[in-house]
Amino acid sequence: MANREDLAIIRAARAGQAKAQLALGKRYLIGGSGLPQSLTTAMHWLERAARADQAEAWSLIGAHIPYELATQAADVVSFSTWYERAFEQGVIEAGLVFAKLVLTQTPLQQIDGLHDKAIRMLEAAAESGAAEAQWLLAQHDGTASTAKTLSVSGYGAAAPPLHSGQVWAERAADAGIAQAQYLLADAAWDNTDRVAYLHRALPLARALCVQYAAQLGQLNAPSPALAQQLGSDKLLLLSRCCEALLQTIDYDPDEVQQFWELAAFADDEQAQFALGLSYARMQADGTRSAIGNGSAHYKKAVRWLTLAGEGGLAEAWYALSRIFLKPEFSQRSLADAQFHLERAAEMGHCAAQLECGVSAWRNRRDDASNDVRAVYWLQKAAGQGNGEAIALLAKITDTVAPVAWAQQAQRQVTRAIINAHPFLAARIELAVLFGLAQAEALLIDVNHADRGHCLVVDIRAQYARSKRRLISVATGEQRAALHRIGRLFEDVDCSVNGLEGNYRQRLYRLKTVLPPQNASDTDAEDEVVLAD
Repeated sequence: MANREDLAIIRAARAGQAKAQLALGKRYLIGGSGLPQSLTTAMHWLERAARADQAEAWSLIGAHIPYELATQAADVVSFSTWYERAFEQGVIEAGLVFAKLVLTQTPLQQIDGLHDKAIRMLEAAAESGAAEAQWLLAQHDGTASTAKTLSVSGYGAAAPPLHSGQVWAERAADAGIAQAQYLLADAAWDNTDRVAYLHRALPLARALCVQYAAQLGQLNAPSPALAQQLGSDKLLLLSRCCEALLQTIDYDPDEVQQFWELAAFADDEQAQFALGLSYARMQADGTRSAIGNGSAHYKKAVRWLTLAGEGGLAEAWYALSRIFLKPEFSQRSLADAQFHLERAAEMGHCAAQLECGVSAWRNRRDDASNDVRAVYWLQKAAGQGNGEAIALLAKITDTVAPVAWAQQAQRQVTRAIINAHPFLAARIELAVLFGLAQAEALLIDVNHADRGHCLVVDIRAQYARSKRRLISVATGEQRAALHRIGRLFEDVDCSVNGLEGNYRQRLYRLKTVLPPQNASDTDAEDEVVLAD
């Protein structure tokens, strides 16, 4: 509650006495037993005193009224004048606020010459050691307004001449401005200068770990709230610090793991993957890693790798498959290892696809369809350029080669023949596209031969001398033809008991409808005893 002296000053100020207005503004500025501290009220009375040419009011406004309040003034242009006068009286802080107003407020930007004056004030404030002024000057320097234009010099060597923007950015960073530190760290990373990057980024990463240490101690699982608090920029900082530290010789493995742990609890999949590998003391391919001290902790590794895998990292499932194969793991399981391996393969992991293909091919005698599965996975790995998969795929599958009988028959096929004998015409088309022998073309069960990625040619039940063959479906033309022909045979019994009859009947129909042009074209297969 205001005392008598305060009430007297209030009455005099309201009456328009400039000295009373100045005194009242100072009291609200500081606060006391009679009046509360209120920057908004102080700003009101100090401005009235400043209009009455009270020089001390200019100084007090420049020294104590912040930029945020100044932007709320009814007339920003007029109010900025007090900062200009306060700066001229030697109040350096006023120059910083004035520059911020000029650089951000449209009415002030439209006044000629004011921008250059603001920059001069900003330079004076920066030279006096004001970190915020140094950072603003770095941002508004014409030659360096973004991180991309700053070229950070290395440390420990003679530094090349720097333009003013970078100089101010470095001074602001050294003064503790986080934005400047991030900017210079990003520039160093873009220039592949890892020493400079760690110089700027490592203190920031360590500060983050200290800041969130208590919160991490209360977490048992990744926290979306922590992820929101950190944001993508800080997560990227932690990740890059780990990568840069691992390229140095004398890094602290515990510190690297601490960075990974903070990012992992913030639900960063890459950090979870790296943390899981660290606990397992292994690399992504399952080999021993030098990262980390002590023995492996597989249960923790499985936990983090599972989270990374569920987050969409195929590498995590592959690493899990390696862990479940380790004899020293108490929960070793070949079934779990295969399960995780197939999950990695399904998500596109090339090594997992190759291993699934090789495993299926080696176990083809255990299951008749394993060779088909082998082709599927090997095709996936080969599509990513894996040389071993390409070589094994060439060994497993047959290369499509032109067959004379099918090409000759196709030349003889007319629209009338297609309408009269659609199944025969379709089989001839298959023979041309996939290089099928005459018996294979006439006896193949189209409904079961098409496996999507390959064609299974197996007529051993009807043709004793044949062998099971796999032919890759390699082109769009082959895929489209199989799809169309599959619809034709969809509800047709393709066996020898079906609509087309046995092999002799089908062969007779072929040679009747499309007789060979030369006697030598007669296939020797006709004389083989068939198991009809």
